Amino acid sequence: MPHDLEDRALPRWGGAHFLVFRNLRVHTGGNPWTMAMYSIFEPILYLLAIGVGIGRLVGDVDGVNVSYAAFVAPGLLATAVMNSALHETMEGAFVKFTHERYYRAILSTPVSLTGIVAGEVAWAVLRGFVTAIGFLLVIVVFGLVSWPDALVAAAGTLLVAFAFGSAGLAVTTRIRAWSDFQYVQLVLLPMFLFATTFYPVTVYPRAVQVVVELLPLYHAIQLLRGCALGGLGPGVLVSVAYLLAMGALGLVVARRRWARVMLH
Repeated sequence: MPHDLEDRALPRWGGAHFLVFRNLRVHTGGNPWTMAMYSIFEPILYLLAIGVGIGRLVGDVDGVNVSYAAFVAPGLLATAVMNSALHETMEGAFVKFTHERYYRAILSTPVSLTGIVAGEVAWAVLRGFVTAIGFLLVIVVFGLVSWPDALVAAAGTLLVAFAFGSAGLAVTTRIRAWSDFQYVQLVLLPMFLFATTFYPVTVYPRAVQVVVELLPLYHAIQLLRGCALGGLGPGVLVSVAYLLAMGALGLVVARRRWARVMLH
């Protein structure tokens, strides 16, 4: 392995913005709202079918004093942001590394390995944020969230995208074939169903609540639900700390793992 490639494994952030610009151009042709249209289609269907449809049977959620649709909307928002960020740092990164040999080509430029990692995570954050803006516009029009609360929730989605984008990029170094992504789905689908997306954590026995409260999507939902419904309390600070720690740890692990993968 050339020495200059090893030098590029040193912790430098140079060139991260070039990856963001490149990804934006390739994915959208310069129009970021194309991403939002594709990313919010599925959660809007869930919102209409479950939040609005079943919500007419459920009524208001006990202890929250909001309609069922308004309760479900932040959970679907968190899920949409999570999926958008993970798509870029998992499937997208896997294709770039295994099929396109994109990262090795980039290392022949002034962009450092740390710049690649930072750039891909920054791109995942942007992708998640654009998805969030599109979804928030919809639920504001539906009257489920007010404009001021939607702006606060939009800020919260940056942290959610950072946490899951960093974690996804770290996990991708363990993926060896497309079939391995089925194991990722085995984690994501139960988490989506049980991490309070559709009902409060209080419906579970206390032993189950403890397990649910350890899930990253639970904390993403708690953060965005608190922002969107005006319920910013001490519990939200716990979720902020959880997601910050998750994102920082994911970034460090991703940097080390990609250095090992790229230099061998």
